[in-house]
Amino acid sequence: MGVVTPAHDRRASASLFSRLRTAKGQADPSPIYAELRSKGEVAPAPWGGSLVTGFAICDQVLRSRDWLEPDRRWRERQGSGTRWNAPSSREMSNTLAALNPPEHTRVRRAAGTFDRGAVEQIGRTVSRTTDRLLDSLAERLRHGEVDFAALVAEELPVATIGEWLGLPAADWPRLRALTHDQVFTQELLPSASQLAASDAATAELRTYFTGLVRERRSRPGDDPVSGWIRTWDSIEPDRDKADEQVYLLVLFVLLAALETTATLLTTMTLLLVESPERWAQVADHPDLVPGFVEETLRYDPPTHVISRVAAQDCVLGGREIRQDEMVHLMVGAAHRDPARHSDPDRFDPRRKPGHLAFSGGIHYCLGAPLARLEAQILLRQLIRRLPRLTLVRRPSMAPRVAFRRPLNLDVALA
Repeated sequence: MGVVTPAHDRRASASLFSRLRTAKGQADPSPIYAELRSKGEVAPAPWGGSLVTGFAICDQVLRSRDWLEPDRRWRERQGSGTRWNAPSSREMSNTLAALNPPEHTRVRRAAGTFDRGAVEQIGRTVSRTTDRLLDSLAERLRHGEVDFAALVAEELPVATIGEWLGLPAADWPRLRALTHDQVFTQELLPSASQLAASDAATAELRTYFTGLVRERRSRPGDDPVSGWIRTWDSIEPDRDKADEQVYLLVLFVLLAALETTATLLTTMTLLLVESPERWAQVADHPDLVPGFVEETLRYDPPTHVISRVAAQDCVLGGREIRQDEMVHLMVGAAHRDPARHSDPDRFDPRRKPGHLAFSGGIHYCLGAPLARLEAQILLRQLIRRLPRLTLVRRPSMAPRVAFRRPLNLDVALA
């Protein structure tokens, strides 16, 4: 006999989510997550489907082939009037992040990975760019408070990926702005206006990157885009289809490299500057830098929600899930699961790593090495080059639940 979800369970979840969407809830969602966890590891979502807050179950779902991405075919089945068939959502359904095997296997193999040579090359760019940005930060700090997010955390990722892909520096600010709008289609419950902004941004990004692919095909070079063109030409005999696949890959790489990495850098620095004890700890023990980055990813990850759909009828955490039903893995809540971490609300860079910030299984983040590299280099140079910064005011947060984004990080010299 199936599990029947009482209406009051969904009403309780709806009340919690309404609080998550307030400024207070977005500033610190952890108390709301604790209430959500108290309702069980798997609880009903207000709009249907389920919410998963237990770390072990989230990890299980991410690693299992029995759980799928909401791919193009799934989105089409939801109906033309749903957010899943907005133009931006349809476009995202063709990118690597939304593919399932065997398509995912083929596209991921063509994408390659950040091998040692690529990481070393990118590392030199990150070090050089970080030096330049911190020079500017130090100069601006002499005259008063500075927005670290705008000056450093938002600039480092776009300079890193922009230089690697060979994109003109003059285009970086616009691409960054478009990315901030585009991500709304990947939010948990985007509003109509947010979807409209995402649709417009996605259309502009398509125009930009299809033009880039045409330009690289006519004048190939020693860059990743030219390399992907050669790879897809060896796989796909239809040149237009090959170019479409390269475009989708470049779009995916840009979106993955900018938004979440900038949030990681801002959040990491916030955790550093809000506590003199943390600053002193990592400054006195630079070997803690990797642990500080990993603990940031656990404590407040850039992505708080990852969604999957069931490949077949199953039972998850005692709750019956139907084929095609969506579950939302509340990663931000799972990271505070006391069954996984002792004293989970305490930030501890010496904690044994264990988080789902980069997803898991076949969809483990392709850019994880790059994000870690940027964060570790920035943190090392911050504690080496600057006296301890102080937080001027708490940052404002973008109106999101799934994709965290501090809008500012105002700091001054201590």
